[in-house]
Amino acid sequence: MYMQTHWELLTRCRGTDLKLTKIDDEIYEHFKETFPEVDVSKKLDEDEMKSKEGKEKWRNFVNGYENKVKDFNFGTMLRTEPTTEYDQDTTIFSVRMQFYAIEIARNKLGLNDWIYNQAHP
Repeated sequence: MYMQTHWELLTRCRGTDLKLTKIDDEIYEHFKETFPEVDVSKKLDEDEMKSKEGKEKWRNFVNGYENKVKDFNFGTMLRTEPTTEYDQDTTIFSVRMQFYAIEIARNKLGLNDWIYNQAHP
C-alpha cells in the first residue's frame, strides 16, 4: 500500500518538489554522511545492505529516528533503482527509514522527476 501511495505522489508532483517528512533535509544530510558509498542513481546492492556490517550500520542510522519519525522501523518496499517502477523484480523489503533516506536522496537529485514528466507529457 505504501509503495502505491508513493508512486501516486510522484505522478502528481516532481520529486524535487516533494517532501516525504518534515525533516527531509536532516535525513538527507545524515544519509550522505553515514553512507557516502551509496550511489542512489544506480542499482542498490541488497547483499551489502543486508550483510552483517550493512545491517549494523543501517540499524544505527534507523534507530536515530525512533523519536523523530512515526513508524520509523516499519517494513516497506523500496525500488532497487530510480529508473524503474515498483514490481516484484525491482523492489526489496526495507524499513521505513531506509526507504525515506534513499527516496529523499533520489528526490533531491532529481532522479524521480521522470515519473512526473512521464505522467504529464
